[in-house]
Amino acid sequence: MAGMWRFYQRLLSKHPWKVQILTAGTLMGVGDIISQELIEKKGLKNYNTIRTLKMMGIGFCFVGPSVGGWFKLLDRCIPGKTKTVALKKVILDQGLFAPGFLGCFLCIASVLNGLSTEETWDKIKKDYCDALIVNYYIWPAVQIANFYFIPLNHRLAVVQCVAVVWNAYLSWKANKV
Repeated sequence: MAGMWRFYQRLLSKHPWKVQILTAGTLMGVGDIISQELIEKKGLKNYNTIRTLKMMGIGFCFVGPSVGGWFKLLDRCIPGKTKTVALKKVILDQGLFAPGFLGCFLCIASVLNGLSTEETWDKIKKDYCDALIVNYYIWPAVQIANFYFIPLNHRLAVVQCVAVVWNAYLSWKANKV
């Protein structure tokens, strides 16, 4: 296990952007598998591989780039590692980024699931507020620790590790009829 971690660290130092995006997409897929198998109890017979691939695609093309880019922007705009700096970043993260990110995520997932514009809007109206409230239960504490203790190159990976549970919830929410 230590050897795998060292390998990951080497890749991360050589190709931080690519590795962060690959990590995000992979862990979005893990979250969907957890959602299907543990939350929805579909079993292997009813497991939906296409759904997992869609969630991974969202991770690779939307979650990884947007969250990774957001973390870089926050570090440029609010430099430093003090508690006050971390708190400012959390306020911006949860006040500005999280609401927009969540709305975009639900919209993208709905479109990939073949919903019409009207069905997508209905789904967002139905699920957005609940998902945002759950977000506020989980993410402020995670992000304060992330912004205060974790170096920039590792933040997306830390968030995505914690987010395996969050991704399972989002996958269930996004794919619930």
